[in-house]
Amino acid sequence: MRHSLPLAPQFYVTAPQPCPYLPGRMERKLFTALQGEQAERLNDSLSKQGFRRSQNVLYRPSCSDCAACLSARISVNDFRPSKSQRRTQKRNAHLVRRATSPWATEAQYSLFRRYLDRRHADGGMADMDVFEFAAMIEETPIRSRVVEYVDAKEGDLTAVCLTDVLDDGLSMVYSFYEPDLPRQSLGTWMIMDHVEIAREAGLPYVYLGYWVPGSPKMGYKANFEGLEVFRSGRWVAKTPHDDYSEEMHPLSTDPIAEQVANISLPDTRG
Repeated sequence: MRHSLPLAPQFYVTAPQPCPYLPGRMERKLFTALQGEQAERLNDSLSKQGFRRSQNVLYRPSCSDCAACLSARISVNDFRPSKSQRRTQKRNAHLVRRATSPWATEAQYSLFRRYLDRRHADGGMADMDVFEFAAMIEETPIRSRVVEYVDAKEGDLTAVCLTDVLDDGLSMVYSFYEPDLPRQSLGTWMIMDHVEIAREAGLPYVYLGYWVPGSPKMGYKANFEGLEVFRSGRWVAKTPHDDYSEEMHPLSTDPIAEQVANISLPDTRG
């Protein structure tokens, strides 16, 4: 008996679990499989609607009583580094960028483990072993790259980002870096360098994942000029005076069926 993939993506919802960003709240995700010949087009389309990729899955927060997780991206043309960010650029001028195919290495995993143990020891990825790490890097049905940053003098691997190439930008899927170099602000540095990569490639956006108002873990994303957030079904420029209290209200989210019905899918004909 022959089995074929469904013509249209099937969407599912995860069971509620404690939110990692806001205490006392529960998170839930809407997700679909990323597979088949149209995987790249589906990823491009849903990324523009607030979805993120994790291996062969696309997901978006869909919590029952909160909509605080806002997909964020930087408009390359509108980005201007602050004084602090320019200092960060100077402090990391010795790092050399090299982009490779999505293939996991021992050096990457060693850096990844040091990063998790020092920065996210109680996080959901804390127990990830080398095989799970390799799957995170290598299991991608779309155009992905591993962007490594190496110390030009010492030759040490200092930072890594798994990056997807979309039709309108770069998506920073997951990044990690040497935790013993806090003054170098390597997380900020990698974002700025991806803005430069996108500019060189003529791509208008760098997708950063989710920004959560009120969460100290995610607050750094608001420091980038040119930041846009996906809010109420559209991308809008973030301003310092925006009020996000509405997203925290229990009635801020639409029913799941309504959310799925409002997702725009790519035309797979032809």
